[in-house]
Amino acid sequence: MTTAEATVASLIAHGIDTMYALPGVHNDYLFDALFKASDAIRVVHSRHEQGAAYMALGAALATNKPQPYAVVPGPGLLNTGAALLTAYSMNAPVLALIGQIPDADIGRGVGHLHEIRDQAGIIARLVDFTDRMRGPDTAFELVARALRSMGTGRPGPAALECAIDVWGRTGSVIPMPPSPAADVAIDEDALVAAAKRLGAAKRPMIVCGGGAQGAATEITELSAMLQAPVLGYRRGRGVLDSRDPLSVTLPLGHELWAQADVVLAVGTRLLMQLRQWGIDENLAVIRVDADPEEPSRLRNPEVALIGDAQPILRRLVDSIGAYNIRRSARSDEMQERQSAWTKRLSKLGPQLGYLAAIRAELPEDGILVDEVTQVGFAARLAFPVYRSRSFLSPGYQDNLGWGFATALGVQDARRDVPVVAISGDGGFLYTANEMATAVRHHIPLTVVVFADGAFGNVTRIQQEQFGNRLIACDLSNPDFVRFAESFGAAAERARNPNELRAALRRAINRRDGPTLIEVPVGPMPSPWEFIMLPKVRGQ
Repeated sequence: MTTAEATVASLIAHGIDTMYALPGVHNDYLFDALFKASDAIRVVHSRHEQGAAYMALGAALATNKPQPYAVVPGPGLLNTGAALLTAYSMNAPVLALIGQIPDADIGRGVGHLHEIRDQAGIIARLVDFTDRMRGPDTAFELVARALRSMGTGRPGPAALECAIDVWGRTGSVIPMPPSPAADVAIDEDALVAAAKRLGAAKRPMIVCGGGAQGAATEITELSAMLQAPVLGYRRGRGVLDSRDPLSVTLPLGHELWAQADVVLAVGTRLLMQLRQWGIDENLAVIRVDADPEEPSRLRNPEVALIGDAQPILRRLVDSIGAYNIRRSARSDEMQERQSAWTKRLSKLGPQLGYLAAIRAELPEDGILVDEVTQVGFAARLAFPVYRSRSFLSPGYQDNLGWGFATALGVQDARRDVPVVAISGDGGFLYTANEMATAVRHHIPLTVVVFADGAFGNVTRIQQEQFGNRLIACDLSNPDFVRFAESFGAAAERARNPNELRAALRRAINRRDGPTLIEVPVGPMPSPWEFIMLPKVRGQ
């Protein structure tokens, strides 16, 4: 086999059936290998490298399975940098296949096409595992190691480089079957200590991050056993069904944090709570995290359990019963608290009206991809989420423009359910060119573009904090409906929540290609008083 053929064969052996990519001369042999294997792996080609990487990210988030993309070196790599950084921050299993200049000249600075100084060093800062292909004899092993790294310790992306003259190099190959990641032994002493603290807690609370998405069943059982409210914000939404009275979003979670005596933090950095909300000696924290370095990064917890959340929490469910005190049911109390916050959040009425229209038409198993936009901020606070992995938010990078291309990958990987992406006019135009990709590959994504002619958040900050000295925040937009139609996509305009709901119904029923819905809006109420919340514990 060639190195490229061995690489593709290894990907297929690991169950990978899609490659997101933008071709180029450095990777010609790779694409020829993909052509030869097109009965087993398909190529979704984008119009910009960032589109390919964001699509791989979306597919990885939607499926929790490794998803690859391939681009040329230098500018091709750098164009994917934001997506790869986001994959790292979201612990997403994205595999980047990056071309290189001729093998003998790497590091010499001779000026080859797309040469970049220390490409390997740049990549290493964006991924958990990286290496360079040396030939077909090691291709199977390197692909296996890269994919295995995604499930070992801290989950995250990996990258493999391959020189232009190595992809086509021929040699003997020994196929390697996929090897499962080794199970991490659960610390039995820590497990008992956690069970005792949680069982004895009078006001326990659970905080979920992205690492809890695979443990929804266990979180639901623990919440009921302990009568513990479950806070999910951004990446933790949907772990506990929003219809459960114990499922809370950020503002009510902040209120409950002040009263909790034990917090179980699952797959979350807990940065906002520890740094912004505060902590004192009356609050014990139990951390569950795949990364052994994470629990003590900000503050040593009382108990740390290292490994995948699902098996650890299953053991906790089985162990707490021996220590669990009797508590009164909190359903009535929590419903009363929820109602009070619903009234306070009604200040965000314009955003909530549009979100209600989306929720009414999006099926329970449908997926919403949010954006850095006024409706997106409100969605993190108030959009009802019924299932894990059905609300996708960009985590702490929170990068403007991630949404549309990422959502294309989500919808491409999950064609069995409808996907709706929300975006502002500013963020949408980052990757709006990928409408061509959506049409070419018949991806039935619905994108709702809320257009106010401005970078709305920047405008508000300049108005409120800088004496209305407005600079670089106004936008000149195309007619988004005509823009989408020019690609062959379906498109329409909705001017209020009722019109949006009707447009969504038509779009979700259209499964042969993308739909854009433009929603002209004006300035919207600020959500920040519900997000930037004050300290409630400690000094």
